[in-house]
Amino acid sequence: MSTLGIVTIGQAPRDDIVDLFAAQAPAGTKVILRGALDGLSDAEVDALPPLSGADTLYTRLRGGRDVKISKQAVIDRSPDTLARLRADGCDAIVYACTGEFPAMDGDAGVLFPSRVLSGIAEGLLPRGRLGLLVPFAEQGEKLAAKWARNGVAVTVEALVPSAGPEEAAVVARKLASTRPDLVALDCMSYGPATKAAVKAEVKVPTLLAITATGRVLRELLD
Repeated sequence: MSTLGIVTIGQAPRDDIVDLFAAQAPAGTKVILRGALDGLSDAEVDALPPLSGADTLYTRLRGGRDVKISKQAVIDRSPDTLARLRADGCDAIVYACTGEFPAMDGDAGVLFPSRVLSGIAEGLLPRGRLGLLVPFAEQGEKLAAKWARNGVAVTVEALVPSAGPEEAAVVARKLASTRPDLVALDCMSYGPATKAAVKAEVKVPTLLAITATGRVLRELLD
């Protein structure tokens, strides 16, 4: 039986993330999730606000509270989280965030979803219009630059992953008005329901980070 380790940039438990990855993994795979913010109180988390739009990450805390958190604070705490998963005997580890991260201690062989999504997008859309969904408007400029390539125009709309289907549909209609050829949901907390709401409006291929990454992990574990 294989063991899959998951780092969330927030706190454990995150049953939504575990359940979606478990559904993609080979039958019988043991899944262990640990959070970079595990062990912190709400007050301690609130004391780690983003310093800029580029330093902003979205995550969901234990209990379901949505927060903006400093990316640098997450980076500082991640090596210990990775070390704990290696001590758990994980056969594969995924860092469950679509952001780009610098080299960190213990990250050798770790799967980063941003690399999965960008690879798929480059293969499917060598040129054209890419629609991007991000959690917060202040992330838009930074993430548009991350996805930009020669021959690809990027348009961005913001939608908090905890939003309901009606709000998702409203934002998706805004995105559809830009006539994208491909859409990417740039956050691991977006789920299949959000993808369905978006795709119903834009009517083009839509990439969901957590399931796209899960299918790659299956190749590693199968």
